[in-house]
Amino acid sequence: MPLVRVLALVILSKLLLAGDGATQTDWPSYGGTYAAWRHSALKQINTGNVKNLLPAWAFQTGDYENGLQSTPIAVDGVLYLSTSNSWAFALDGATGRMLWEYHYAFPADSPALAYGRQNRGVAVSHGLVFLGTPDNHLVALNQKTGEEVWKVNIEDSRQCGCNTTGAPLAIKDIVVAGVTGGDSAHRGYLTALDAKTGRLRWRFYTIPGPGEPGHDTWKGDTWKYGGGSTWMTGSFDPELNLLYWGVGNASSDLNGSKRKGDNLYTASIVALDPDTGKIKWHFQEVPNDVWDFDATFEQILVDLPIGGRTRKVMLHPTKGGYIWMLDRATGEFLKAWPFAKNINWVAGITETGKLAGRVEPEVGKRKLICPSVVGAKNWNQGAYSPNTGMLYLPVQEMCNDLVAREENVAEGGPSTGGNWFIKPPASGKAEGYIAAFDAATGERRWSVPATTWIMASILSTDGGLVFTGDPEGNFFALDARSGARLWSFQTGGGHRGSPISYSIGGRQYIATPTGWGSLVGAAHRGLFPDAPAPRQGSALFVFKLPEGVR
Repeated sequence: MPLVRVLALVILSKLLLAGDGATQTDWPSYGGTYAAWRHSALKQINTGNVKNLLPAWAFQTGDYENGLQSTPIAVDGVLYLSTSNSWAFALDGATGRMLWEYHYAFPADSPALAYGRQNRGVAVSHGLVFLGTPDNHLVALNQKTGEEVWKVNIEDSRQCGCNTTGAPLAIKDIVVAGVTGGDSAHRGYLTALDAKTGRLRWRFYTIPGPGEPGHDTWKGDTWKYGGGSTWMTGSFDPELNLLYWGVGNASSDLNGSKRKGDNLYTASIVALDPDTGKIKWHFQEVPNDVWDFDATFEQILVDLPIGGRTRKVMLHPTKGGYIWMLDRATGEFLKAWPFAKNINWVAGITETGKLAGRVEPEVGKRKLICPSVVGAKNWNQGAYSPNTGMLYLPVQEMCNDLVAREENVAEGGPSTGGNWFIKPPASGKAEGYIAAFDAATGERRWSVPATTWIMASILSTDGGLVFTGDPEGNFFALDARSGARLWSFQTGGGHRGSPISYSIGGRQYIATPTGWGSLVGAAHRGLFPDAPAPRQGSALFVFKLPEGVR
């Protein structure tokens, strides 16, 4: 590899790992850095002056389908933003002036999507902006002009019933894209493309084929249509040279009778060699998943004192209401602890990481399961602060009745194997809140209730602040140590995306997407019938301190 290219990749890796997982001037990746802390080392905006925070500018995207679920990427003073219909924008980070825009052109025969089009972000690397599409393409755009450089059809979405909705992850000289399809008769995978050319470098199938280790955990031909989607964004440890990705539920979701066995590698964390796509280790959290409890959410890479010594660990919050802690070098299970109050799908998790006291759905019979299919948390990410040692999570306390059913499905077709009927827990009230936990012990330090629930990601900063937004349109800041509410601004649109922080010319900015949407967002009215409906929209709001305030 040419020396210049090697140096460029080294600089990129250092940028993405600045501050051992905290971002600095830029916000260069989906989770902030490869470690997915969603924490900024910037502290110009702090607990003492956040009350003075004012809007700097706002940008309307014009794409209002499913709101704005994206995470902006900030590189060298420019923000890169994507929308549900795979539009992409480059914006001046100080003024909001649009530098370029790109609208993905869907083919005339592009299939309609049952849940609408969705997109959660882009990746930026090698002078390119990488964008996934609802018809399962990955597009590379010129970072300076927005012109299309290459476009790859990952797989025909008309056959697989899958899409590329999550943000890609650019590492080394590749870009890695996940895929949906966990709720359809589809075999999941993870795809790595050459960043410069778009040529296939490797593909890892999340369900082992004949002759591969783990194939015997599937009965008959069920491996061909067993789900195992990779729909969210993974993490990367350059020191260990390991790529981590979460794998979704098995299909059909609620009926495991035809796929008896553990069903590897569904509901698992897999660690891959990024150069070859070969698996190095795996840990399955939910063998034979029959609740739709994906393992696809953020993998937070942090070094913590465990058992009297510092360990390289991964913290993995899940829909099932548990934080799983693994040794990220080996995949060894270290501990698991609940972060939600209403959990009954299992009686607990053993000291060796096994599920105890499973409550299985039954064909034709309603069974109350907590948490609900929405999850004790959804895909919106939590944040880790190295200053407080706390993990901040958006938590939902909801349950559902599950009814399994028998069904015949076609390849790529829907394959849920049952129905969900979301309802409040036994307390009689569905609720949401932000909770702070000691990242090493799991001890809950504080919680702050939401009017309804929190379905936006969380941002923490060295200014001692935690930022997020609610469905009612309020974007607000909490004291990271106490949870006290210090500032709020009404944006006029519900929050379903991910706030970030960046700096230009020595001035710190806070940016947040606004605009309610997504399949889960549509459940709001049924869960909170007395609350105002969240406002739609698709705008980026950016805040800063007034001139002279530091």
